[in-house]
Amino acid sequence: MILKKVLVPVAALILFGIFWELLVWANGWPNYKMASPSDLWPAFWKFRWLFLEYGWDTLWRTVVGLLLSVFFGVFLGMVMGLSRTMRDALYPLLVGFNAIPKATVVPIIALLFVGQHDMNTILIAFLISFFPIAVSVSIGLSTLEPEYRDILASLGASKFTIFWKIALPKTLPEFFGALKVAVTLAFIGTNLMEIVEPHGRGLGHLFDSGKISADYPLMFAVLIALALMGIVLYYIVVALEQVFAGWAERPQT
Repeated sequence: MILKKVLVPVAALILFGIFWELLVWANGWPNYKMASPSDLWPAFWKFRWLFLEYGWDTLWRTVVGLLLSVFFGVFLGMVMGLSRTMRDALYPLLVGFNAIPKATVVPIIALLFVGQHDMNTILIAFLISFFPIAVSVSIGLSTLEPEYRDILASLGASKFTIFWKIALPKTLPEFFGALKVAVTLAFIGTNLMEIVEPHGRGLGHLFDSGKISADYPLMFAVLIALALMGIVLYYIVVALEQVFAGWAERPQT
């Protein structure tokens, strides 16, 4: 079963690469119009040290922003899930904020905190990824069946015990589902800041350098590197989900 879960995604990635290569070959596209997978490895190797250095810059900023979004999103979701008044008050604000294109927020953050490149990048990663976590936790808590609360309360359980033993575990499937989405959003936020506010660090800066020099294989190589890092973080979340919320997965035939 575990082998199948590994082989199927790997096979899908290989088939996608073959299709991409054949598509470029069939259309006769030069690499300055559409780079093919065979063009990417030379770009990776040529700039391998930059990929390692800038990839680490992007990764740690993304992870820190994601962790902040988890703590804040869970806290906000708990506030909204346990209080209908707070839910009615905060939902319009969250929806309105999330509707604002984050590319327009990046220059504002850059101007507010001039020179604080790491903080700016982490802040955007956080701002773009906490929303699905907050909403999922809120929904999970607000849909807790009142019968559970009544039965446990009649047995003398405190509100904290009810929350810790019943409400919080019930939200775990929704939480991990939202966290999978937040992983990709955090990468988007990180690279938005790295591209819009160039400061010589991160894969976003490397992508921008490829764009300026018209090095299309390098640009596509950066995109693939970002995709691979996103996939790795995604499967780390999947592994954590199996540990903490594996009970919620239905067996499939």
